Amino acid sequence: MLGCLNIIDINVLFFVTISVEIIHLCLAISNESDSFLYGKFPAGFKWGAATAAYQIEGGYNIDGKGPNIWDVYVQQPGNIQDNSTGNVACDSYHKYKEDVNLLHNIGANSYRFSISWSRIMPSGSNTTNPKGINYYKNLIGELKKYNITPMVTLYHNDLPEQLQRYGGWLNEEIVDLFAEYARVCFREFGDDVKYWITLNEPWGTASLGYGLAIGAPGVWGPGTNTYIVGHNMIKAHAAAYHVYTTEFKSFQQGEVGITLNVNWFEPLNINSQSDLDAQDRGLQFLFGWFAHPIFANGDYPDIMKALIRNKTEELTPGSPSRLPTFSPSEIRTNKGTADFLGLNFYSSTKITSRVNHCNPPTYDCDSDTFKEEDTSWNGQSSPSGLRKMLNWIKREYNDPTVYITENGAQDKTGTLVDTERINYMKHYINEALKAIKLDNCNLKGYLCWSLMDNFEWISGFSVKFGLHHVNFTDPNRTRTPKASSKFYANIIKENGFLMK
Repeated sequence: MLGCLNIIDINVLFFVTISVEIIHLCLAISNESDSFLYGKFPAGFKWGAATAAYQIEGGYNIDGKGPNIWDVYVQQPGNIQDNSTGNVACDSYHKYKEDVNLLHNIGANSYRFSISWSRIMPSGSNTTNPKGINYYKNLIGELKKYNITPMVTLYHNDLPEQLQRYGGWLNEEIVDLFAEYARVCFREFGDDVKYWITLNEPWGTASLGYGLAIGAPGVWGPGTNTYIVGHNMIKAHAAAYHVYTTEFKSFQQGEVGITLNVNWFEPLNINSQSDLDAQDRGLQFLFGWFAHPIFANGDYPDIMKALIRNKTEELTPGSPSRLPTFSPSEIRTNKGTADFLGLNFYSSTKITSRVNHCNPPTYDCDSDTFKEEDTSWNGQSSPSGLRKMLNWIKREYNDPTVYITENGAQDKTGTLVDTERINYMKHYINEALKAIKLDNCNLKGYLCWSLMDNFEWISGFSVKFGLHHVNFTDPNRTRTPKASSKFYANIIKENGFLMK
């Protein structure tokens, strides 16, 4: 019994020590957040913008493309805020050369885009579509003309509908099917693509699409499906990574990573240990859920396993935990399966501790936290959260290579004089600079969301994130630069912020 107490004392001491370190770091960053850092990013820093296939391509039913889950979801009345669809979107299927020219005009050296699984494999497996493959080869070739590096996402929310009919990400067979799809992409495009992202924001697919039925495929199961889908997505990521390392890496010499989304959680009361504990739980449930198996020990965070197991027992005594278990072999397979981490970061959130008792159970209840928007910075989310998150990642996962794969501000007007977006970008990018220069974070690139206004999932065209305005009432989908595109182009040109 004394030995157990000693172990507990050591664990408590370790956590308190880490909490104190976090407090000191966050206070230092908060004190510096009002100061602006002038300076340059490292040589070779990747600057660019990001998009996703369903959000920009259009061409939803031409040249052999098969339907995906969003093609189906948008047809159901009430699913999309403005009743729009991505059937045409920005028409990038036909206007990709214009898109590349937009990138060239701002001086981008990188472009993150996604491949539509059902465009190159219409049913999701077995047969390929040459016209779909040629579209992406042409896009990649156009990028090469301008020395723009492609960063390619294999899966950005648009599962082939044929696979959803068999359960989609709820069906464990998806792991092998995704690995085969990845193999096709590596084989067809890998000579020219050296940065691969397996999955974009698996949290959203698991907790929203298959949990709260928000977005495609619109399946309800927030306390059960959510964890099954997350489990299968982690295994699918690992399978794709190993396909690349064993079959392609030796001669293609590329890298494979994953993109995860996160909000920084700021304790509601920084002097409250329970709120500091809630901060850690929030980050582990949102980010560690997927990061821990890949960047740490191959398995879920201990706090997730313990809380979900206890809450399962509370509601259904004797039942296995709602969080699936990785076998020892799967843990070994998961561990270390990323050459870099893609980070999608938009805002910060206040968090506090609250014991939740939910029946039926939900993912949101399982973490025993309560969250509210942090609007402490001029009525908006504080940019310093980005720097804090980069430092947390550095400490938690042994300083991995990080690319910010999405960061941006929305508006509803589509104004060309987008001063709020400029202010947002200026301060968030400056916090990224501080993380590199002051904290030695291993950040290698910044790709803003988004290159242009596009179909923003359940919001349709009602919100705008683009550096370029797109006229969605014009059959030509005319692109027009906003003031933010010129501002961003200047940052890229100077590779940072030069004191005038």
